[in-house]
Amino acid sequence: MAALEEEFTLSSIVLSAGPEGLLGVEQSDETDQFLVTDSGRTVILYKVSDHKPLGSWSVKQGQIITCPAVCNFQTREYIVVHDNKVLRIWNNEDVNLDKVFKATHGNYFAYVQMFNSRILTKYTLLLGQDENSVIESFTASVDRKFISVMSLSSDGCIYETLIPIRPTDPEKNQSLVRSLLLKAVVSGNTQNGVALTALDQDHVAVLGSPLAASKECLSVWNIKFQTLQTSKELPQGTSGQLWYYGENLFMLHGKSLTVIPYKCEVSSLAGALGKLKHGQDPGTHVMPRFVNWETPQGCGLGFQNSEQSRRILRRRKIEVSLQPEVPPSKQLLSTIMEDSEKHIEVEVRKFLALKRTPDFHTVIGDTVTGLLERCKAEPSFYPRNCLMQLIQTHALSYSLCPDLMEIALIKKDVQLLQLCLQQFPDVPESVTCACLKIFLSIGDDSLQETDVSMESVFDCSNSVHDEKMEEQTEILQNGFNPEEDKCNNCDQELNKKPQDETKESTSCPVVPKRAALLNAILHSAYSETFLLPHLKDIPAQHITLFLKYLYFLYLKCSENATMTLPGIHSPTLNQIMDWICLLLDANVTVVVMMPEAKRLLINLYKLVKSQISVYSELNKIEVSFRELQKLNQEKNNRGLYSIEVLELF
Repeated sequence: MAALEEEFTLSSIVLSAGPEGLLGVEQSDETDQFLVTDSGRTVILYKVSDHKPLGSWSVKQGQIITCPAVCNFQTREYIVVHDNKVLRIWNNEDVNLDKVFKATHGNYFAYVQMFNSRILTKYTLLLGQDENSVIESFTASVDRKFISVMSLSSDGCIYETLIPIRPTDPEKNQSLVRSLLLKAVVSGNTQNGVALTALDQDHVAVLGSPLAASKECLSVWNIKFQTLQTSKELPQGTSGQLWYYGENLFMLHGKSLTVIPYKCEVSSLAGALGKLKHGQDPGTHVMPRFVNWETPQGCGLGFQNSEQSRRILRRRKIEVSLQPEVPPSKQLLSTIMEDSEKHIEVEVRKFLALKRTPDFHTVIGDTVTGLLERCKAEPSFYPRNCLMQLIQTHALSYSLCPDLMEIALIKKDVQLLQLCLQQFPDVPESVTCACLKIFLSIGDDSLQETDVSMESVFDCSNSVHDEKMEEQTEILQNGFNPEEDKCNNCDQELNKKPQDETKESTSCPVVPKRAALLNAILHSAYSETFLLPHLKDIPAQHITLFLKYLYFLYLKCSENATMTLPGIHSPTLNQIMDWICLLLDANVTVVVMMPEAKRLLINLYKLVKSQISVYSELNKIEVSFRELQKLNQEKNNRGLYSIEVLELF
């Protein structure tokens, strides 16, 4: 017999529920803990057994959560999306959501659950005589053969639709019919909508106004015997939302989150009619709850000897004999645990040549995890070529295999680190800075022996110029050279420099392979707040070298009319300027104390002043065009013809 126990409120905290209620209630990694996401800025973790919250996290003022928070049961982390584009991941120890891991826009493939489906089948639901009815709520369950969808329509009835898991003709648009389960369980004039959820195979919970009452109620119905089991009035009203986890029903009653425990005994006709006995006579036989009609029951009717029974047994023998062969993915996973690096490389190449299956990303992640675990267990085992092939499948991310870059950093494998920075959108700022340290400190001789990608490096053969630095600084100003913006002291310092220093400052300060590695750093994603503390740990001489390279890139950009570098994936002007500012913000007190960095700082100072001048003039032009647009609008409004002279400079 189904029963609703005494309700209780999880907390006196008033949740920010909008017109459509809460965003969602989701199960946490503990059985009695749940994540509640309101329609504003807050996610709260509740423990049902203690009737109180365990933690609360909010996004910043002006931001809004746009997706219910969920739990990753493997990593025990929480995930939420705010403003429809920013993804946050945190755990119980984190306090401020603004300081946790962040990914934006499309940089999510690491957090997508892949479904094992190879076909797409479209269905059309036939409503029958009730063509005007609208589905207001639905719930679904899956067994070995069918997907059962129960829907609550606007006519107040509950219908069931069965969708086969293996359709006969998947390429054809197929039609589905629905059958009536329960009739007139709610009225159609519920103010805040209705909700439906399945409790078990025999019972459903319905939230709405019954036909005989005007107030909203939570009702439990037995769909097997078509009877109302129990109901509870909700006088403060609800949001028309209902969730069910772990024998607990969650709803927004008034302004508070309310929990109603649900209990159910074995479903039987006597229980459905309220006549279930608490005891049972000795010697009585208990019938099973469910009957498998494909299994011969042998009730003395000669069923086992019938032709139907023989057909069933024959079909089962055929199914047993047709055992599928071991899939290539499992063969690959078994190979990486014991075979040699060369053989593993061959098997990986064979696997990648096969047609991709829906579980491709999962197999790639498991393969990399297996390889890394063996790397840790066997220090001499390091299948770089296999790892390079797997990274280039675009199926990996840092979050999926954080040990990959950790091992590459230990081995100082700059080739693998460069590829990870190019392929992974979610590399933490601490790892990015660790890569930068290695790229700046590794010797030129070691770099010559490595094979790094040079796509982002342009031809540096003509990087030495005969012009003096004074002429070069005029180019920096992009056609604008106001006399009042000149720095006399800086010009005096620059005029004192010898000719060899001029050539040195206008030539690339690093070898091409190091430039390719540094370009990978410039292209990496970062958050300024989390990057600055790690930049302070880089030695001053390396910071100076990086600044010289960035200044050289800026000079090369200024030579081009489009303000871009000629390489295929060369850094942009914005990336160059952003990193110059980041390095100076983090290390200016150290760099100013270095005599060899004095001339570089003077050049960077004039660089910044030239950028300010350019943007200042652009702002003036923008204002002038706005005034021109305003004048044109006024002319159109007056319907008169006039000639206007606009002086831009």
